Amino acid sequence: MMRNEMSRRRLLSLGVGLGTAATLALTGCGGDDEESTTASGNGGKDYTGPKVDLKLWNGFTGGDGDIFKKLVEKFNAEHDNIAVTVTTYKWEDYYSKLPGAVSSGAGPDIAVMHMDQLATFAARGVITELDDVAKALELTEADFAPTVWTGGLYNDKRYGIPLDMHPLGFYYNKAVMQKAGLDPEKPPTTRDDYTAALTELKKSGVQGFWVSPFQFTGGMTFYSLLHQWGGTLFDADAAKATFNSDPAVEACTWLVDMIKQGHSPANVGQDADYLAFKAGKNAFNWNGIWQINDLKKSPEMQWGVAPLPQIGSKPAAWGNSHNFTIVKQRSTNANKVAGAKVFINWLSQHSLEWAAGGQVPARKAVRDDAGFKALTEVNALAPEIEYAAFPPAAPGIGEVLLTFYTSFNEAVLGKKSPKQALDDGVAKADKQLADNRKKYGN
Repeated sequence: MMRNEMSRRRLLSLGVGLGTAATLALTGCGGDDEESTTASGNGGKDYTGPKVDLKLWNGFTGGDGDIFKKLVEKFNAEHDNIAVTVTTYKWEDYYSKLPGAVSSGAGPDIAVMHMDQLATFAARGVITELDDVAKALELTEADFAPTVWTGGLYNDKRYGIPLDMHPLGFYYNKAVMQKAGLDPEKPPTTRDDYTAALTELKKSGVQGFWVSPFQFTGGMTFYSLLHQWGGTLFDADAAKATFNSDPAVEACTWLVDMIKQGHSPANVGQDADYLAFKAGKNAFNWNGIWQINDLKKSPEMQWGVAPLPQIGSKPAAWGNSHNFTIVKQRSTNANKVAGAKVFINWLSQHSLEWAAGGQVPARKAVRDDAGFKALTEVNALAPEIEYAAFPPAAPGIGEVLLTFYTSFNEAVLGKKSPKQALDDGVAKADKQLADNRKKYGN
């Protein structure tokens, strides 16, 4: 399997099946020191203290990792009194290692986390509050986007400073569209347009939209469509699962019907939808923004990318976000905490360079920059930041999301009807949510 495909799977393994691993050795993390880490320094404006060496952990194992390291090198060159050392793990290993490392006093000072992991690690005291950073730097929701900014909150306290947003995008194969008599410069944007395009593709002998039964990418597609139809995965408090609602069943049924109507093969293999897209065997692929740089490696391929078509009553797209966090230590070093805040602020401000790795910058000022607009393909997905559907800030939510994706898998593979698969999934998810409330004390 191609390296980028492996990186992609690692990227999304972040929230699935890690809840149990994340609870191991978490109790008591940071508990040896009662001093507040949010009182040190001036919230990241600057640092004038003695030189500090900071350890930073992340999971950027693909091409984005090289870009990230270059940014850190640039920061180090500009700051004589702060030296940041980067350690990179696979995301699944990273989230498993972090709790034990922090508990033993061997954890990093700064950690990059996906948005849907913040609540879990905050609930167990692994990461510290960052409200003072936002206040000192005068950062507000207006500087970012509501969807990204609020995602860094847990129990009304900020634990993450957002760096980016990576959404699902709509990729279209221009050559395949043209062969079917479709305008390759006008991809479908509505349900009617999408249906009409698939009909023409079918007439030309092409199954235009392959529906994967796996989280990559069918599960994320269903996640997006559920929200487009007006549904939600959970209630407002993330106490009950709601992904068996009428809108959810309708969205799931629409995808299953793609197979029944001959627009997709049955039992599509893992990543087969994307590989078929690259090979010109289908026309449309709903996939992550991280595929842009991979497609650019094939200059002979004619393709485009756009926000997801609006199939339901409103726009929505699966999305996640990388956030910077500061890790609690057994013994607080106020100088290190102050230096870490300066680094977080600096890299957030330099996220235009990070965008080249295939990420939408979280900061509005960077998204408005001419340099970002020049990144044509990545910029094409920037509008989705306003309506991206992020997982709720609930500890242990990753394992519940796995149940959601499993339910979709059963429906697409024809093991159960969409209604039955989602009903069964909700029954299991409700038990998991109840167990999480006991496990995490919420």
